[in-house]
Amino acid sequence: MINYDFPYAYENKLYHTLAFENQARGYKLYKASLDAGFTCPNLDGSKGTGGCIFCSSGSGYFTAAPEVPLENQLATEMARLRQKDPEARAVAYFQAHTNTYAPLPRLQELYERALRCEGICGLAIGTRPDALNAETMDYLKELKECTLLTVELGLQTIHERTARIINRGYNLQEFMEAYKALKIRGIRICVHLINGLPGETKQMMLESAAYIGQLRPEAVKIHMLHVLRGTPMETLYREKKYRPLSRDEYIRLVCCQLEVLPPETVIERLTGDGKKEDLVAPLWTADKLRVLGGIDQTLDRWETWQGRYFAGRETRIRDFLNREKRGSV
Repeated sequence: MINYDFPYAYENKLYHTLAFENQARGYKLYKASLDAGFTCPNLDGSKGTGGCIFCSSGSGYFTAAPEVPLENQLATEMARLRQKDPEARAVAYFQAHTNTYAPLPRLQELYERALRCEGICGLAIGTRPDALNAETMDYLKELKECTLLTVELGLQTIHERTARIINRGYNLQEFMEAYKALKIRGIRICVHLINGLPGETKQMMLESAAYIGQLRPEAVKIHMLHVLRGTPMETLYREKKYRPLSRDEYIRLVCCQLEVLPPETVIERLTGDGKKEDLVAPLWTADKLRVLGGIDQTLDRWETWQGRYFAGRETRIRDFLNREKRGSV
């Protein structure tokens, strides 16, 4: 692998990994996933019903049942993590559904109970921009002064037509208002993007990444859309109204997205997980190591790295699309 002038290179990765952050911190920090029993404004009728068309179990694929006490969930997670790293420390990851969607006293109780658990040294809170009010964000500002804190905001796409197709339930302006309000309070933000949403072209997916890059979030997660059993996406797929990206298409797209993201943004994920027994398509996503290896190999072959075209994002998008047409990417 060529030694590029990339300040965040670590373990031959040409993007800014969590592993780089861990070695800079001096210890490995894991995530302990939780289901704290939240619902979602896109499920309970506040904004909609049925949720996003790809959603199954509120994204809490690896969490325990919500009836299991929070302390027990975290104890089980820490035991699992310490099987591979006896010194493991973790942030409590409130993952399933919308984890700020409750009255403030309830949020305070849950977050502070999690922080009292052995081995837990921070919080990651998955939520929607339409479930963050000023009172909650002021409390989160207080929390971040005394512990590690990340708010994970699901955006998925900047394109309003796609947002309507997937039944997201909020628009880009609502996302931006929440993002700016969190930023003003100095809260670390991780933005989620999904590639392969129905109706989206590769240009649209690149535009979403370039737009988010200009916001300079502290972290980004990039996922491939999973078609899961029992979701409206499965119906679209079975009726041949949706074609997932191929593995090679996804790898090339992600590499180009990395090029237009700022180098200081931590890439917390480059391919998502779905329950293997519920995964309908694309089946290649179950082999994460092959996907991640393909990304590494493509970045090396292209002699490129995260942020290389951050300043010239429009030119890079045009270049990528032209090369795709010629089959030379």
